[in-house]
Amino acid sequence: MAEAAAALCIGAIADDLTGATDLALMLSRGGMRVKQVVGAPESDIDLQGADAVVVSLKSRTIPAEDAVGQSIAAAKALLDVGARQLFFKYCSTFDSTDDGNIGPVIEALLELLGEKRTLACPAFPTNKRTVYKGHLFVGDQLLSDSSMKDHPLTPMRDSNLVRVLARQMRLPVSLVPIETVRAGIDVLRAALQAIEGVAIVDALEDEDLRTIGAAAQTFRLVTGGSGVALGLPNNFGIERRCARTFALKAPHGRAVVLAGSCSAATRRQIQTALKSGMPGLKLDPLAIARGATAVEDAAAFALATPGNAIPIIYASDAPEAVAESQRVLGRERAGAVVEDFLSELSAELVERGFCRMIVAGGESSGAVIKGLGVRSLQVGPEIDPGVPWMQATSGGHAVALALKSGNFGADDIFMKAWEKLE
Repeated sequence: MAEAAAALCIGAIADDLTGATDLALMLSRGGMRVKQVVGAPESDIDLQGADAVVVSLKSRTIPAEDAVGQSIAAAKALLDVGARQLFFKYCSTFDSTDDGNIGPVIEALLELLGEKRTLACPAFPTNKRTVYKGHLFVGDQLLSDSSMKDHPLTPMRDSNLVRVLARQMRLPVSLVPIETVRAGIDVLRAALQAIEGVAIVDALEDEDLRTIGAAAQTFRLVTGGSGVALGLPNNFGIERRCARTFALKAPHGRAVVLAGSCSAATRRQIQTALKSGMPGLKLDPLAIARGATAVEDAAAFALATPGNAIPIIYASDAPEAVAESQRVLGRERAGAVVEDFLSELSAELVERGFCRMIVAGGESSGAVIKGLGVRSLQVGPEIDPGVPWMQATSGGHAVALALKSGNFGADDIFMKAWEKLE
């Protein structure tokens, strides 16, 4: 395997592509030189000079046994290139079921490292995700009262993360409350060292995350959302560097939006874009499954839009419509039909000159990256919190990609994102 930096600080494993991108951005903002790779890094990928390597997997909703296998393979590859601390990154809405996959992966990583304890904190206050008394909030709502309760793959109907995680793993799960966090780094560090298993740690503000990061300096494994990464670079003596970290040479060419996420945020973003005049094509999973809609049809729609227009091609729909597709096709096939379609479509569009692309949804982003054959990405300018432009290569073509978590981004993100590339 190619040599990494003389002292690779953090080796991160993200359970989906947009989460990896989000984390890469956060570490870059903290001054780290970050390399994001798709899947466990192979021998011909150059990691030279990286302070952190972020591995993006597509393991959030696959069987827990497979998620563990992929995560352990990635962890071993990162340890082989000298990672001093592992970071397991999952969504700020803790997307999982009672079977996993967050708990089983944490247990397996602890066992690999020979460690007995770690922390879990998905908080991301900038995007209104906070943890209080072990309960996850989205804005002012408990997670279980938010739109996440109807997520088609990981419906989150319990906001108490201690209970959620305890149902997924054998190790004990406890709570470190906000009062302990606010008591300072030394007090929090002592509390974390006293626990066995996994501690859910409260966080309401960015400063809480910095305290958590500092207190976890000696942990070989840290887990959480990207917010916890706010406090990690300083542990390695790294300070914020100049803005050159965010330089990106965007290719000139046509632009397109591909959306597979059915989150409430993405559906609002699509409606905002359509109302602004962006031409849209809605995909029906049932029509795709029976062959009534082909990739060539969607590509023709994109190509037929005027050169200065940005088409949006989307399968996003309300929970009732998603449920109907799942009833007819089955849950797994309903998702796979859309993902496979977007994967093929993205490759076709790049060949036709579309080199600027926003993709909405973690599963959709993973499918598109697979279709494009992208193996590594470089962080570019931030569009909205947790959503940067990335630079990659697909079949010899330079492409600019914004891989957006379904829940992230302002309502007008599909219109304003392009200004960051000018």
